[in-house]
Amino acid sequence: MPLIWAAISGHGFGHAAQVVPVLNALHRLVPDLRVLLRTTVPSSFFKDRLVPPWDVNPVQQDVGCVQNGPLKIDVEATWREHHLFHSSWDKRLHTETAAMRAAGPNVVLADTPYLALAAGNAAAVPTVALVSFTWDLVLSEYVAPPSIDSLTILRLIRQAYAQADLALRIAPAPKMEIFQRIIDIGPIAEPVPSAREQLADLLGLTPGEQTVLVGFGGIPLDSLPFDRLESLTGYRFIFDGSIPPGSRRFVATASLPFSFKTLMASVDVIMTKPGYGTLTEAVALRTPMVYVRRYNFADEQPLVDYLHRYGQGVELSLDDFTHGHWEESLHRVRSLSTLSDRALHATGADDAAALLARYFFTIRR
Repeated sequence: MPLIWAAISGHGFGHAAQVVPVLNALHRLVPDLRVLLRTTVPSSFFKDRLVPPWDVNPVQQDVGCVQNGPLKIDVEATWREHHLFHSSWDKRLHTETAAMRAAGPNVVLADTPYLALAAGNAAAVPTVALVSFTWDLVLSEYVAPPSIDSLTILRLIRQAYAQADLALRIAPAPKMEIFQRIIDIGPIAEPVPSAREQLADLLGLTPGEQTVLVGFGGIPLDSLPFDRLESLTGYRFIFDGSIPPGSRRFVATASLPFSFKTLMASVDVIMTKPGYGTLTEAVALRTPMVYVRRYNFADEQPLVDYLHRYGQGVELSLDDFTHGHWEESLHRVRSLSTLSDRALHATGADDAAALLARYFFTIRR
């Protein structure tokens, strides 16, 4: 039976959100497809999202970044964890290679763990990188502690990426020169139908009251300036986190009978960081976005450029976000004119699936 080995970074949920639509599209082309997920992303993320039969091996695939919440990267801790990860590289590579040989997949898909690409090469299994950035691009912006040989780590990461048979660069993405063969594909977004009227009824919105979804991805946001925001009339905030008891202005996403994707399709404004999945879906949904930048992540600028070219976005500074000075940015984003129908079509999942399907209908190497 056809099998794809899907190695997914466990840094947040963004990589998994890119892979799932690709696997669903591939399943339409290869109906008896099975999926082996090699990732530390919780299996609950894939439930009700991933259509083909799947199993999870919760094995660490990469480090990503160590973060103190969704907006602050702990640079020193990130380098320490990469040093630790690479100190056992040979053992990890041996484990992945042996597991691949035992599973016998038709192809390895990696978003974006370089370990899987090196293992696939060693196991003589075709490898495809699905990328909106690479970890060497991220790390190259961070100064390592003097005790860590960052140049050697970056060299090893780049060598592993270079072993990919093919890289699919998902729009929008930064320039990448590490891969031997690269094909550009469209954006990946898989919006779901809106439940706007049901949400309004459930929240008991007053005429003219706007809904704002506040969610920063798979790395949770611990707190907000709730006291200040309680006085911000005209808005109801749906927060992907815990809220104070008795709040009149906030409601927790967990208390609502809707998925996060359904909420994205049903609110008036999304407030988040510029992460791939949420931003591209906001553009596809034509939902205005207020975003808080990190300014030190490799794919952030291409994403912001994409939002301003094809969607509606306003930046909120980290200081204003932290102190609850949201009103001006919310007013500005609501006043932006509606764009003409010029957004790039979200063809990325179908583009990737068509290229991956070739590995199931041709003789393997």
